[in-house]
Amino acid sequence: MFTPLTVALAVAALALAVWCGWAAYRDQPTKDWHFIGMAVVSLLALAQLVVGIVRLTGGGEPAEGTVIFVAYLAAVAACVPVVGLISLTERTRWGSLTVAAGAVVLAVLQARLHEIWGGGRGA
Repeated sequence: MFTPLTVALAVAALALAVWCGWAAYRDQPTKDWHFIGMAVVSLLALAQLVVGIVRLTGGGEPAEGTVIFVAYLAAVAACVPVVGLISLTERTRWGSLTVAAGAVVLAVLQARLHEIWGGGRGA
């Protein structure tokens, strides 16, 4: 995988988690600017999806198997949009907390995705 993108996505996800966690702490739902942050993180996740697919089609092979790698790539790409939609239906602090939790999950998925690829072996 492309390690700088993986790190950037994990850091952006953690920043989104802190930001939405702060909103939940202040008893606020997600606002428009939170959705802008979610869009940025989602674009990074889509970029990673493209890079991952290009690496696979270019002959790269994950250390722990292609099926697991593709499943994690799909989960990374879907994580923030799914919690964003949930936060739209839950217009309370719990919507913000859901996004914060989803962003933390995304950061953890990044670490695992890096590990599945081989810890930078193919970078």
